[in-house]
Amino acid sequence: MKKNIIYLTIVFIFIFIFILFYKGLYKTNIYIPNELNNKNIVQFSGKDLFSEVEINFGQLISNNKFTIINIWASWCLPCRSEHHFLMDLSNNSKINLVGLNYKDRPTNAKKFINDFGNPFSKILIDPDGTISIELGAYGIPETFIINKDQKIVKKFIGPLTKKNMREIEQITN
Repeated sequence: MKKNIIYLTIVFIFIFIFILFYKGLYKTNIYIPNELNNKNIVQFSGKDLFSEVEINFGQLISNNKFTIINIWASWCLPCRSEHHFLMDLSNNSKINLVGLNYKDRPTNAKKFINDFGNPFSKILIDPDGTISIELGAYGIPETFIINKDQKIVKKFIGPLTKKNMREIEQITN
């Protein structure tokens, strides 16, 4: 009798575990961030990478330009692959390009910029990632296009591509 109770208990435990795993197979695990388009950008401030002076984001917005915030890090391989697109964007006079250096050592970030070029008008540091999270980012690289009214026009998740560059050109023209 005692043996039967043990066997039944083991069978019920296996059935319970099987049902749990089976239900988990059909549950979505994809995180989709909230839609950010046409929402006001959160006000933040950060230290400049080179001068370590505290800068308020409102100081970076230009009245006659779109501001693009690119979240990047020297250790991020996709950030390296998109860097030449950022260099191209820096030549556009209608765009104010701001970098947000994410969880990076300042010496590594400076070396990255010295090696690959500086497309940014300003680079703010985000040593613990809180600024990026407040902006709505959940990975890097991410790029935000912000209009002069400080509203997010578009968000690009992942490294910029040729298709993204055409879209940015359409938005800023």
